[in-house]
Amino acid sequence: MKKVAILGGLGIEGQALQKYLKKTEPNLKPIILDKKINQDYLSRLEEFDLIYRTPGVLASLPEIKRARRKGVKFSSSINLFFEHSNGTVIGITGSKGKGTTSQIIYEILKKAGKDVYIGGNIGNSPLEFVDKLGSDSITVLELSNLQLWDVKHSPHIAVVLGIFPEHLDWHKNLKEYVSAKMGITKHQGKQDFVFYASKNALAKKVARKSKGKKIEVDLNKLPIKLSIPGAHNLQNASMAAAVCMHLGIKPEIVLDAISKFKGLPHRIQLVKEIGGVVYYNDSASTTPETAVAAVRAFPNKGVILIAGGRDKNSDYEILNRGIRGEKVELVILIG
Repeated sequence: MKKVAILGGLGIEGQALQKYLKKTEPNLKPIILDKKINQDYLSRLEEFDLIYRTPGVLASLPEIKRARRKGVKFSSSINLFFEHSNGTVIGITGSKGKGTTSQIIYEILKKAGKDVYIGGNIGNSPLEFVDKLGSDSITVLELSNLQLWDVKHSPHIAVVLGIFPEHLDWHKNLKEYVSAKMGITKHQGKQDFVFYASKNALAKKVARKSKGKKIEVDLNKLPIKLSIPGAHNLQNASMAAAVCMHLGIKPEIVLDAISKFKGLPHRIQLVKEIGGVVYYNDSASTTPETAVAAVRAFPNKGVILIAGGRDKNSDYEILNRGIRGEKVELVILIG
């Protein structure tokens, strides 16, 4: 019998993969390889015929490369989804904004009465609903660099938001990071589409990998009203609108759904107003560029910025330059 393992199998995606394989291939009995079980979990890779890698495990690890050379096959839940899905798949990637853009696309299509599902990096595995998909279904997938790194399929509609240096604590350099992002377009055919941010050079580079029709989107031109602050959120909504109107959704439905969008948790999320001070949670902002965007979302108000966390090898001079001239009254660095 074929020996199968799930690498990093205790996370959300790994657990969904276990359930899916148990349902579809009950005799398979995959082995779970996870550092929470055994710190030496990478030492056994060459024992298996097929390994499903989850996003928390780097595809570039020497142990994985060695296992590939020995003939071990690797896949992932995203690859498995593409192999068994029906209908139209819209994949969204970018350094930031992909979750918000994915959710707005989903809400527009839902309002338009479409049979639409959402999954991927946004929090739930698409394997949870793949067996519900019909020929008229639409799946909205938020796709991270770690999910796209070794993907063997690309979506019918790829959406590429702004790309800038990110996850350089995971990737050896920017080139490798951008190369991972190219998974969203490099397997597209002539019948496919890629929408990309017109003013972002790296987004354009990813789009050029596609054999499909390339649609440049100026994210600052659509007349959109949004209830959440931030020019970057307007840009996310503009991309969502362009994609949905391409799918034939009426402009009035698109604009109505966007105007009612309340945002996602941890993205300039209103917490509370106390004594005239309004508190926002923007903890999903993990790069200098997104921190600057959050500060600039409040151009006429004094801002106290609380920042800190793990170093991701980012250029923090971008943050320093970006908040100069803004009404930042105090910066609190918590380490």
